[in-house]
Amino acid sequence: MEEPQEHNHNHNHNHNHQDPPKSSTAPLSPTCVKCGGPCSFPPPPTQSQWSEISPPPVYRPIRSPAINLPPNTNSQAIILAPVPQSQKVPTISLPHTFQSPSKKIQSPDDIRKFINSNSSKNFLGFVVALSESIRARKISDSCHESTTLRKIVSVIEGLVHWIEEIPPVQQSSRYGNISYRTWHNRLVENSENLMLQFLPDNLKSSVVEVVPYFTDSFGNSSRIDYGTGHETNFAAWLYCLARMGIIEEVDYQAVVSRVFVKYIELMRKLQSVYNLEPAGSHGVWGLDDYHFLPFIFGSSQLIDHKYMKPKSIHNEDILENFSNEYMYLSCILLIKKVKKGLFAEHSPLLDDISGVPNWNKVNSGLLKMYRAEVLEKVPIMQHFLFGSLIQCIEEDDCFNLGFLSCDIGLNKMLA
Repeated sequence: MEEPQEHNHNHNHNHNHQDPPKSSTAPLSPTCVKCGGPCSFPPPPTQSQWSEISPPPVYRPIRSPAINLPPNTNSQAIILAPVPQSQKVPTISLPHTFQSPSKKIQSPDDIRKFINSNSSKNFLGFVVALSESIRARKISDSCHESTTLRKIVSVIEGLVHWIEEIPPVQQSSRYGNISYRTWHNRLVENSENLMLQFLPDNLKSSVVEVVPYFTDSFGNSSRIDYGTGHETNFAAWLYCLARMGIIEEVDYQAVVSRVFVKYIELMRKLQSVYNLEPAGSHGVWGLDDYHFLPFIFGSSQLIDHKYMKPKSIHNEDILENFSNEYMYLSCILLIKKVKKGLFAEHSPLLDDISGVPNWNKVNSGLLKMYRAEVLEKVPIMQHFLFGSLIQCIEEDDCFNLGFLSCDIGLNKMLA
């Protein structure tokens, strides 16, 4: 029979001894846990050596341990929530009094009022309508492109060229190159002129309201960061243009495949050149460090696709060959290039989504998640702006999708 391996401990006994007889009383000397022989080390004290006068010091860690736990979200509520539906955007009647938008949301109660308001439902319905317009279509597919949309694309292309004119400076910090502030200051200084390039004469007075949404769509110059709140501001800017009739339903496909795709191209360049810090990122438990809407629009593109399924994101050939046509695949490809390690470890949520059987379920789930994780979050929506086009929660009864007068809205509130 094979000899047992030697064990390392200090005790004074011969290894050829027989096992000592078992006794009902506790042994007087410590014994080896392997062979049962006596050890030379004294046993540990059974009682505390600290006196009542001088108790042991209380250990308080400097910081809590960094444990990667998922954020405290009610995923079951998201699953059971109804899927948002598309809505027609009601256009304003002229003449209209535009106003400088301001922040209104400060508490969870304000969020609840906003989510239940007609303004919120119609804005989310606009996002759904954009998603439906690109359903089962590639980015390069032909679509109606109005002169106004071409001018908007030209404006965004100009912002891309500014990055080449304002190179990043050498600095030690990883995130937040200060050259971004120069780029953003130029944006603020020229924003009105950029809007006037495509606004008709009877809507030029709207710059006071639409410019703040536009300038807040590209990140924060103080913190040098960018997140889903800024992306939502860009969607809100597009929604304001739809409220004014500048964007019509026939334009929706081009709004996504031309304007929004160009916007994402600009933002990715800003993020990589100036190292914008992710604003409010959930880390590995988030969908993406910066964006949300490209996943919604991109999943809609892939609905009913013959060959590509949600699990196809794990096929490197598919990502390389089709990422230029499908936004969802483009997002996945970028994540895999930027983040190291196993995809299931650095992007567990996207990995879980890849197990969903079809793109229709992915799209509807992302729409519900966008409402819960973006539009219902105070840290994000506390920066959202309200004016006459996206009305504040106190004035929402005047909205009513039929544009009743404020007097009627006031009577409804007092009833």
